[in-house]
Amino acid sequence: MKSPELITKWIIVFLTIFTVAAFNDSPARPTDIEGIWQGTLKVSGIELRIVFNISLRPDGVYTATMDSPDQGAKGIPVDSVTYKDGKLRLEVKVVQGFYEGRLQADGDTIQGQWQQSGLNLPLELKRSDKPIPPPKRPQEPKKPYPYLEEEVVYENSKAKIKLAGTLTLPKQEGSFPAALLITGSGAQDRNETVMGHRPFLVLADYLTRRGIAVLRVDDRGVGGSTGDISKATSEDFAQDVLAGIEYLKSRKEINPGQIGLIGHSEGGIIAPMAAVKSSDVAFIVLMAGTGLTGEEILYLQAALIARAAGATEETIALNRKGQEQIFTIVKQESDDQIAEKKIEKKINELLAELPEEQKKAIETVLEAQKGQMKRVLSPWFRFFVTYDPKPALMKVKCPVLALNGQKDLQVPPQENLRAIEQALTAGGNKRFTIKELPDLNHLFQTARTGSPTEYSKIEETMSPTALKLIADWILKQTEKR
Repeated sequence: MKSPELITKWIIVFLTIFTVAAFNDSPARPTDIEGIWQGTLKVSGIELRIVFNISLRPDGVYTATMDSPDQGAKGIPVDSVTYKDGKLRLEVKVVQGFYEGRLQADGDTIQGQWQQSGLNLPLELKRSDKPIPPPKRPQEPKKPYPYLEEEVVYENSKAKIKLAGTLTLPKQEGSFPAALLITGSGAQDRNETVMGHRPFLVLADYLTRRGIAVLRVDDRGVGGSTGDISKATSEDFAQDVLAGIEYLKSRKEINPGQIGLIGHSEGGIIAPMAAVKSSDVAFIVLMAGTGLTGEEILYLQAALIARAAGATEETIALNRKGQEQIFTIVKQESDDQIAEKKIEKKINELLAELPEEQKKAIETVLEAQKGQMKRVLSPWFRFFVTYDPKPALMKVKCPVLALNGQKDLQVPPQENLRAIEQALTAGGNKRFTIKELPDLNHLFQTARTGSPTEYSKIEETMSPTALKLIADWILKQTEKR
């Protein structure tokens, strides 16, 4: 859910694309493709910028990298660059996408198409002599830090993988409470980098300055961690968390009786799983954690975000119908090849029965679904769509802080906080705090609408109110009595 997951889970699941930002300021060079090229893709109300940096080697071979400033991604390798007779092709294997375009007569414009995940979208690139400046992120800490920072690696021996992360420790002498941060859905780095923000970097910095040690970790197969995230589910990630707890227990600077978990989005599902399996978990903080099944979350999320983007209720109903048909197949058909054929057939049937104007409104989304079959049929999605977090929450006995932003459109606060509270109460846990924070979105930024389209445009990475609330609550749970 990730945060993130970046955009609606509907889009995350069925429409994972990079987008591109517009800029135009350079003298015309009609026959030369070398330089900085920038543009903007717009899909379902989402705008993300991309930059292609094209160079010509002395041997006459073109090379390139791609940047996505709004996602904080820079220097993504472009695997092949082909340019001949004004035609350009750029292939980016890491995102399974490519761009094809033609240089226009002015020498400063390329008209073309970006293709990825079953989509074929128009994209105009403009030449620039200036790179896009990085977005302003005033909360990100600058070195030197007033605390200790250490790169660490430890093993999940059960999965035979290594996990790499950053441990921050207060400089004072003593044995400190500690929090292990758990990222949201998708392949996340230790800072949970999303839309140009690094929420876990900001959170870890704040907590460590308040006297709480923090371990933040790259997901499997990301950064310095090994393993294959494509084959893993939330249960596997819970095992990674347990390995992190064992590592923290081995550190003399950490109080072994005061180790807790902070999970964001899907991390808020994983934290209770781990807490049930380990008596060493002293507390858990659920940041936009869910109390409903994945299927219920996706229905609510898709409707809220579509509505915020101005979609009609008729279009929202059509989206819901498509989701229901696909999820039914995912739940009932275990054979991926058969399921893929059934899903494609259902999508084609749905399109065929629509009037032309409705078909145009939903066709792009449904076509994107066809291109995302592997993701929909992945072990992670199959698990997520059916998993009910309430039984695990009922078994959690340690203190719990559950937070949601009032404007969170990805994990709707009222439905989920209510379900979390009911599950904890049913399990007999009396040590919990439930809070809905006014004006905050899924990333806990102060937001106007809560739409994912705002994430990258907001300078604030995490609300100071949320940061203080989390730190105060943890210190209260771990104070010496």
